Amino acid sequence: MEESGYESVLCVKPDVHVYRIPPRATNRGYRAAEWQLDQPSWSGRLRITAKGQMAYIKLEDRTSGELFAQAPVDQFPGTAVESVTDSSRYFVIRIEDGNGRRAFIGIGFGDRGDAFDFNVALQDHFKWVKQQCEFAKQAQNPDQSPKLDLGFKEGQTIKLNIANMKKKEGAAGNPRARPASTGGLSLLPPPPGGKTSTLIPPPGEQLLVGGSLVQPAVAPTSGGASVPWPQPKPATAATADIWGDFTKSTGSTSSQTQPGWVQF
Repeated sequence: MEESGYESVLCVKPDVHVYRIPPRATNRGYRAAEWQLDQPSWSGRLRITAKGQMAYIKLEDRTSGELFAQAPVDQFPGTAVESVTDSSRYFVIRIEDGNGRRAFIGIGFGDRGDAFDFNVALQDHFKWVKQQCEFAKQAQNPDQSPKLDLGFKEGQTIKLNIANMKKKEGAAGNPRARPASTGGLSLLPPPPGGKTSTLIPPPGEQLLVGGSLVQPAVAPTSGGASVPWPQPKPATAATADIWGDFTKSTGSTSSQTQPGWVQF
């Protein structure tokens, strides 16, 4: 992975203390209790920057920004940055002067949150470096990436329940049959118990049946019983005198009525 040409700032802490540490006699790790914590050798600002894969811990003056010491970090955790065994606020870093000379010094933060941010900033940077390296390897060798094989293995079979599929298709494809109508409009059947109605002429009228006049005698009622039609009463002398001329005229005309017509 090529180193980029710009430098990014990962973390800035305005208050950090530097301590002289005794040489480590054993491999059990560093202990901050062995340092003179009440007499720091230097105090200032800490800044973590990144350039490509490398991270740099820079100790600078708070006011002028002059560089006091710098520790290049190529991996974390590693020998460039180590935590002490008895506290989470103190670390041991390896500084370099650019001429090949190296030294180990102790740094400490007054706030535990500042120490946590210092640790997380380095972890996130090298996690990103690891991902970039994996992406570069995959781009160079795309055939080495695992492929998803969805084919059947040798001797592998699959079972399909076709009977249930046919039942579902039959239920969905055969709807209930509807009776076909003979014409454009379908007629409803008569209600149960209904009777056909018979046209009955009004009283005094005659029906023409088979070429002969028939006088209806009875009329059906709603309950099925027969009721005789009221017969016209014979005319009296008084009525004959009043309607005499009218009956004479109508009588002359009625004699001219052709057979086959209804006589009123």
